[in-house]
Amino acid sequence: MVVGARIDFSRRDTMPVANAPASAAVFSPRSAKLLIGGKDCDAGNRATFERSNPVTGDVVTIASAATTDDAMRAAGSAAAAFPKWAASTPTFRRSLIEKAATILAGREALIADIMMSETGATREWCTFNIRLGGQILLDAAAMTTHVSGSIIPTDQPGVTAFAMRQPAGVCLAIAPWNAPVILGVRSIAMALACGNTVILKASELCPATHRAIGDVLVEAGFAAGVVNIISNAPADASTIVEALIAHPVVRRINFTGSTRVGRIVAQNAAKHLKRCLLELGGKAAFVVLDDADLDEAVKAAAFGAFFNQGQICMSTERVIVMDAVADEFAERFKAKVRTLKAGDPVRGHMPLGSLVTPESARRVRMLIDDALAKGAILLAGGESHDALMDATVLDHVTRPMRLYREESFGPVAVIIRVADADEAVTVANDCEYGLSGAVFGRDIGRALDVARRIESGICHINSATVADEPQMPFGGVKASGYGKFGGMAALDEFTELRWITLSTQPGEYPI
Repeated sequence: MVVGARIDFSRRDTMPVANAPASAAVFSPRSAKLLIGGKDCDAGNRATFERSNPVTGDVVTIASAATTDDAMRAAGSAAAAFPKWAASTPTFRRSLIEKAATILAGREALIADIMMSETGATREWCTFNIRLGGQILLDAAAMTTHVSGSIIPTDQPGVTAFAMRQPAGVCLAIAPWNAPVILGVRSIAMALACGNTVILKASELCPATHRAIGDVLVEAGFAAGVVNIISNAPADASTIVEALIAHPVVRRINFTGSTRVGRIVAQNAAKHLKRCLLELGGKAAFVVLDDADLDEAVKAAAFGAFFNQGQICMSTERVIVMDAVADEFAERFKAKVRTLKAGDPVRGHMPLGSLVTPESARRVRMLIDDALAKGAILLAGGESHDALMDATVLDHVTRPMRLYREESFGPVAVIIRVADADEAVTVANDCEYGLSGAVFGRDIGRALDVARRIESGICHINSATVADEPQMPFGGVKASGYGKFGGMAALDEFTELRWITLSTQPGEYPI
């Protein structure tokens, strides 16, 4: 057992299953409790729920299922801890966040095991999550001394006017399962750096992974109540979230997840006039101009479309190719995609792992079938077995097909052929989403012009749609949400900007 860990890792040994494949193993389920007021807690009614491995079907986590009362206790704990944490010095906050980054790095193998068992992701994706999560913590630590203000010129004699940033209060973070360490850490790191206290609502699909983040922060020395983590049964999610949003101490909400749920979160926040940061769905367009380096475009498109089985908000879903190079690109892309097979990540012999649930694979298969029935051509992949699906690419996708506009969130990319750069921009923008995009072309001025016209919060020229750095302003437009994570842009999301004046002589008033 790891010293300081709060999840019960003492039962994580595997044991062989009779008559099972050589790769199969059963995890004795881990226990993931609530973290409220610095303590491990059962749910008030001692209720639990189970999370199963998407490949084997074995129960890998038994998590506490919070009640509304538990959520209220978490909010109260965060509120009680807020005054002291908000008054702490930047150096103190920085030291704890930096220590958390060190501890997270030291638990890479352990947390990767948990994440693999809950999400079916490959070890490469899991370790990438943990390492980028550490970078996010270090960037947030560096930002503690950037929560600053300014002096504003005023026409009033004897008055000095300031713009000052102060912590907002208790921040509610709702993080997803697909990049649970990256997005779980991101949802709270800058909030903590700015002097806020937090409640992280764990995903029902990876409760132990999210709870492990809490263990790291507790061991780093964060005081009781500064960080609280609650998990809930799937059926209770809306009730818990609505109760937390409505709680008077909660001042900020950030949500990363689907556009459908994001709209619900935003509507609930609007009822209480509370500010949201929303990072939602995407259907990234990858534009290949007729002067593109096709070998580089193929590599970037394959990475962007199929890393983590396409379960990334920035995943390349639409490859928009000019007719002049479409046939050649399709042949090269097909050859690459046919090498990307899915398998049990525990065996580690395939580049792709599983989708998060077998239901996800069935939903993706329905989208593929719809496109094929309407005239698309299958170039590679397309078959699935339970939660496993090989990388899939379809050519000649057109507007009537669901895959043209619906986010698949799976290992599927479609090729859409266009006549010229203007049509490429039109097709790229013919979508409700606007998170990430990419443009490939050797004429940089032309590629930049195309990139500027694409409606997305992020766009990369001659590189993949999937990219992340902690200091960058990360967020989308249209149905991909609003607000920005990352660096200086995030300061506005997690602080209140106040106007303060200091008068040094008697005032003059009309009455």
